[in-house]
Amino acid sequence: MEDEIIVTNQALEQTSQKLRRNVIEMLHEAKSGHPGGSLSAAEIMTVLFFDEMRIDKDNPKDPNRDRFVLSKGHAAPILYSALAEKGFFEKEELLKLRKVGAMLQGHPDMKGTPGVDMSTGSLGQGIACANGMALAAKLDKKDYNVFALLGDGEIQEGLVWEAFMFAAHYKLDNLIAFLDFNGLQIDGKNDDVMCVKPVDSKLEAFGWHVQVIDGHSVEEIKKAIEIAKDTKEKPSMIICRTIKGKGVSFMENEAGWHGKAPNDEETKIALKELGGAK
Repeated sequence: MEDEIIVTNQALEQTSQKLRRNVIEMLHEAKSGHPGGSLSAAEIMTVLFFDEMRIDKDNPKDPNRDRFVLSKGHAAPILYSALAEKGFFEKEELLKLRKVGAMLQGHPDMKGTPGVDMSTGSLGQGIACANGMALAAKLDKKDYNVFALLGDGEIQEGLVWEAFMFAAHYKLDNLIAFLDFNGLQIDGKNDDVMCVKPVDSKLEAFGWHVQVIDGHSVEEIKKAIEIAKDTKEKPSMIICRTIKGKGVSFMENEAGWHGKAPNDEETKIALKELGGAK
């Protein structure tokens, strides 16, 4: 594993903005993709990849590494951004997103992209796969943790709740899941499409340890992870209150930006707001 480096909260916040800029540039170049749910998850991904997880860019298949599963696979741009900044592949690959013959597909591909632990895209399947990884660690007596990121629209899938039952039944306390709760999905507000509230009490009834935090606070995310790691015999869910399209004023809280790439002018505005320039 890579040597442990102490990273300040300020540095993590700066990295999260860098990840957001990468997302905008990638999608502008690709002329397709999913900005809203990628931008809302920037701080979560930053804390995991740059502060928490035991991973090594030079040995991405280390059997003792921590695992990460992007259950909401359409948010692949934020995962690719983190992996590139972490050094798993050259940053030039980001601008080849969704290009024929390029490494980075529209959804994560574990066979073709270093650092991707599970191919995802069909909503609900990722958390089930994360369960399997966590159970395997228990059976193999390994001490790695499995982290998963779900979308709030995703948890309308029945498979997700079967997975929640499974994780609690097998006491997978090495599984730490995050729910990117931004309140919006492709068709509009979650409450209008299929209300999932109250998520916290539902998960607690299923046998999970639950925390509700500000998903854009790196400090709260870090503290929540430590509490989750100290929790025994229960899987942990960290419900993150987030803003879809976070950081770009015209994208924030707009369901229409779930799966639409910015044009030239929109990209200039977005990058300026995120502290960059086009």
